[in-house]
Amino acid sequence: MKPFLTFCALCCFFGIFRLPIEYYTFLRILVSIGALLVLYNTLSSKQHYFSIIFLVILILFNPIIPFYFYRKGIWIPIDIITGILFLLINFIERKEPKKEEEVPEEPSEHTMPIHQRTVSRDRIINPKKTKQE
Repeated sequence: MKPFLTFCALCCFFGIFRLPIEYYTFLRILVSIGALLVLYNTLSSKQHYFSIIFLVILILFNPIIPFYFYRKGIWIPIDIITGILFLLINFIERKEPKKEEEVPEEPSEHTMPIHQRTVSRDRIINPKKTKQE
């Protein structure tokens, strides 16, 4: 997924140049797919702040009901911010619990039942055995 998000960011950065309308249609479709992927991943990992941001991106770049800002000067900052957000989400570390090899911990004295506790001061020494040795 990282190469795809990097490609989305690069395409957004290329969108600041004066290109044919077909490129911007392609950009809308590409960014919408990328925003949907990020939206799904952020919702599943419960990162709601990124979910809200990419929902707004999805709405702005959707190819079905497009928003037309008739000035190129309005789209340039939107494209740059969107590209930066794609790069940010691409290189941010996910907070996934690492599954390390589970080493069973030795039960402490307080968690063991009383009849299983063996503390050196509680041992009973048979006096007959010590005299014979």
